[in-house]
Amino acid sequence: MTILDLRQHTGYLLAAIVVGHVILISTQVTSRTGVPVLAEVTFGVFSQVQRGTAAVVDGAEQVWRNYAALRGVRSDNRMLREELATARVQLQEQRALAERSRTLEQLLGLRDRSNLSMAAADVIAAGATPDFRTVTIDRGTLGGLHRDMAVIAPGGVVGRVVMSGLNASQVQLLIDRNAAAGALIERSRAQGVIMGGDNGQLRMQYVAETADVKVGDEVVTSGIDGIYPKGFVIGRVTRVEHGVGGYRLIAVAPAVDFHSLEEVMVITTPPPSRDTGAAHE
Repeated sequence: MTILDLRQHTGYLLAAIVVGHVILISTQVTSRTGVPVLAEVTFGVFSQVQRGTAAVVDGAEQVWRNYAALRGVRSDNRMLREELATARVQLQEQRALAERSRTLEQLLGLRDRSNLSMAAADVIAAGATPDFRTVTIDRGTLGGLHRDMAVIAPGGVVGRVVMSGLNASQVQLLIDRNAAAGALIERSRAQGVIMGGDNGQLRMQYVAETADVKVGDEVVTSGIDGIYPKGFVIGRVTRVEHGVGGYRLIAVAPAVDFHSLEEVMVITTPPPSRDTGAAHE
């Protein structure tokens, strides 16, 4: 051990002796309150430590309470969102049910206003290509449906049955390019043939250039085709132009919204023969 190390150890020992004497004296010296100075100093130090510890604990408890409350709020919000979503779904179901009931009521009213026998059917599928505009309905030969029966909706003419199975039938829509129906202008009684066109529109052909046709005129079935009974609404004239060969070019907007077609009525009463219709006229 060097002289420097000996001096360093001597200094540490002296400092320890001094601190020991101070502590010993503090235990004997009392403060004004009669409490030993050492005890009072120790109490002050530990009281500050306890105060800091209590503050930390209180802060931690407050954070935990806030976290628990936040979790409770989040849980309540999640439950409220789920209840709101459920209520919205139920509202949509009620609206759909009300709309379906309204449509069925209109179909029944349409049947009651005519002397024709009709069978109600639901649309269960639509054609996969725009070149052939068809829908499939949930009634077939077991329900009394056959080829070339007219199909209508509350708005007007839908089309005709082109194929029937036991429990389903395919309906060619009037807007199909290959569809046709005898028609007349209700106001002037000018006759022609309604045919399917592009973009879901109709065109009325073979109407004489001299016929009285105006934009806004209502077009109805004439009954001469032997499929559609006379007087059912087809649509309204949207454009009238001069054509070739002595005929006019007439565009007609269909009365039926074919994009939202859900329920239809199939006319099961055979239409009157052309000879019978001509005799009545």
